[in-house]
Amino acid sequence: MLDPLHLAALAAVHRRGSFEAAAATLGLTQSAVSQRIRTLEERVGTMVIRRGNPSLATEAGLRLIRHFEEVSLMERALADALPGIGADPVTLRIAVNADSLATWVIPALAQVPGLLFDLVIDDQDFSQDWLRRGEVAAAVTAHPGPLQGCDTVSLGRLRYRATASPAYMARWFGNGVTAEGLMRAPALTFSDKDALQGDWIAARGLGVRAGFPSHRLASTHGFVDACLHGLGWGMNPEPLVATHLAAGGLVELISGAAHDVPLYWQYARLTAGALDPLTRAMRRAASSVLLHPLI
Repeated sequence: MLDPLHLAALAAVHRRGSFEAAAATLGLTQSAVSQRIRTLEERVGTMVIRRGNPSLATEAGLRLIRHFEEVSLMERALADALPGIGADPVTLRIAVNADSLATWVIPALAQVPGLLFDLVIDDQDFSQDWLRRGEVAAAVTAHPGPLQGCDTVSLGRLRYRATASPAYMARWFGNGVTAEGLMRAPALTFSDKDALQGDWIAARGLGVRAGFPSHRLASTHGFVDACLHGLGWGMNPEPLVATHLAAGGLVELISGAAHDVPLYWQYARLTAGALDPLTRAMRRAASSVLLHPLI
């Protein structure tokens, strides 16, 4: 049997990126964390942490972390069914895209007591990679799968609108949205992984080559504020801009030209039962914001 205290130390070092930060998280000395990792490595006969900046788990270490989190989740579910057992809160690491976090995920998480959440924020086109590597127990992703060892639940479509302020539109697109205008007008891009603006342009058949000018702004709410102030145009989740569109503070670049992104909830099949309360909460919260059916 593996000592859960040793596995907890391994998970903390990997999640926090250093022995010092892991010690602070666990309320231990740095030497105590180091000793637990050394003992674990002797027990399993291989290196579980690559020391460095940051310090990260090896492939064997990731498998041990995944095992530790799966067992912790199942023990938490057992404690819920048998209250006499008692259990500490379990930290659950999940990958979520920033726009879902800003529109519907937080209410879902708030409905699930007994869990502490460690959220990895990544683009919906890449969040599945965290689950594939075993870095997270579940993910909101744009990929339906299948993913080995995982189950997938369809959540719905998050609708985006290409929006800008009226003054911005008058300055850059006074004669309508054209390829020439898009190559001059500054856009907004969340990160280098963000393809929404380019996908919207391609879907319109405007013939714009790659490399249109863009600000980098890694904030969902910052996108909305930037559009309102005329900094650029961007793809904003409809739930965040509906009131601004209705009030005239924002307008669409092309009226009615929405862009829908299908979203799915994927999680490790082994812990499906333990994750069931969270899965139900995610489905409820998504159904109040996302569009159905998936098409």
